[in-house]
Amino acid sequence: MSDAYSPVGALVLFSGGQDSTVCLSWALDRYEWVETVGFDYGQRHVVEMAARERVRAQFLERFPHWAPRLGPDHRLDLQGFGAIGQSALTEDQAIEMTERGLPSTFVPGRNLVFFVYAAALAERRGLRRLVGGMCETDYSGYPDCRRDTLDAMQQALNLGMERDFVIETPLMALTKAQTWGLAKALGGEPLVELVLEDTHTCYRGERAERRAWGYGCGTCPACVLRASGYESWNAGARPALGLAP
Repeated sequence: MSDAYSPVGALVLFSGGQDSTVCLSWALDRYEWVETVGFDYGQRHVVEMAARERVRAQFLERFPHWAPRLGPDHRLDLQGFGAIGQSALTEDQAIEMTERGLPSTFVPGRNLVFFVYAAALAERRGLRRLVGGMCETDYSGYPDCRRDTLDAMQQALNLGMERDFVIETPLMALTKAQTWGLAKALGGEPLVELVLEDTHTCYRGERAERRAWGYGCGTCPACVLRASGYESWNAGARPALGLAP
């Protein structure tokens, strides 16, 4: 595949976590060519950068029908931005609610910066679909995860770059239980097991203990959301989420 523009190509913002892994599956199921981009912004849970490589390798091994569609991975250094953010994700701070009513894990403007860099990369790669795992149903309350924020971001990118980017957020209206169901609908039990075993979501970077829902500390906001979603989905006999044709 060349760098020429493809109307069916997508760039997935891929952290190696549960949500971005399901989004990668979603994109591979829809587009002929999919590339991934990850951001090293000095996050304490830098273990997710290793998870990205592991998950991509498992996609190539376990899903041969998707493998020909999975293009290059791009890793961008944003540590300067992470230093500005000064949150519990980038510094040794307690994970707690702040006076603004937001978790101390909130990195101001993180997703906006991600999309600016992703769009610049997509422009060079000839891709117009930008896929992110943001969700405003079950989430930690980050304002840059809301769909209206991303609609404004999409408009700004298209005005500023004179392009027709589309920011797609397939998990935006799903609960975490439904995200597990979407994983099963897209890739069956093999994808569910990949998410459980190989993805990383825990803000503290803990991978010492394998729990029913995967690895993590079990107490940070990311682990709590992942665990509660899995328990709810598993209690319903692990249904697959119906997909639109």
